Amino acid sequence: MIKRSQRLAALLEMPFTRALIALLVILALGVLFNADGTFFRWDTHRDMLRHISRFGILACGMTIVIIAGGIDLSVGSVLGLTAVVSAKLSIHMGLSAWVAVPLCCLLGIACGALAGALIARFSIQPFIATLALMVFARGAAKFISGGKKISQGVETPEGFQYLDFPQLYEFLNAKILGDNVAVVTLVFLLCVGVSWLLLARLRPGRHLYAIGGNESAALLSGVPVGMAKVLAYAMSGLFASLAGICQAAQETQGDPEAGVSYELTAIAIVVIGGTSLSGGRGGILLTLLGTLTIGYLEKILSINAVGEAGRLMLTGAIIVSAVLFQRGRK
Repeated sequence: MIKRSQRLAALLEMPFTRALIALLVILALGVLFNADGTFFRWDTHRDMLRHISRFGILACGMTIVIIAGGIDLSVGSVLGLTAVVSAKLSIHMGLSAWVAVPLCCLLGIACGALAGALIARFSIQPFIATLALMVFARGAAKFISGGKKISQGVETPEGFQYLDFPQLYEFLNAKILGDNVAVVTLVFLLCVGVSWLLLARLRPGRHLYAIGGNESAALLSGVPVGMAKVLAYAMSGLFASLAGICQAAQETQGDPEAGVSYELTAIAIVVIGGTSLSGGRGGILLTLLGTLTIGYLEKILSINAVGEAGRLMLTGAIIVSAVLFQRGRK
């Protein structure tokens, strides 16, 4: 009996178990407050997955950075910048997806690598470096767009005209498997798979865990700390750019204000999943559970007509609770 109790206690101490319990609690609330059966319809779950996917994509990059002992406050602004650039390239310039997507991804990688280089080469604190990039990327988005949304409607000498809707956006907005799964959800799952491969199966992933656990020890062990940090932030920028493309597709326009405060949601997802903010512990499967938890929480509040102010306050309270929960495990 004692051994069984000890095994149960050890199981409850596992981050995956705690994240799963949190998700099950939220699902139980959905069953209880189902808004006259709305929670039990599949389209409710499909739309939740579609909505939360871009936040989950951001959280994939945030997980990699946090495991390496950093933080990235710029992901929301990089999302807004790439949303504007994506709309500019796809709608106004009419470039194909084979050109627009790689260019946007390169832009995101460049932004992330720049932050990583500032942190690794000049020893700037991640908070400061990514805060500066957050401000710069938002300014760049407004400069490129002229402070206006990049949409199908444009003014020409002949009058106001509507441009063709890009095939890329039609594809990302599509639903497959009998309209049961959104394509953007599959993009999110692909990002989860790439992140899992990096963190769980490749040597750079082990380097990131080592740096987050003890950077000095990792350096003495021959880990290329500088390159690993640049990689972590470059991956975060890449995922932010993919989220920006999905955002532009869902909104059918490039909004320079897109992504404001999205970094809060991304951090909340990572923390609620159980990845330690101090670095060196966690994983992408925990982030997947955190994404579902936040997604269902927001959907349940939405179908029960809870206002945005209440949702934001509740999300903030959950972040604090999750951090205290982590502290209790140490």
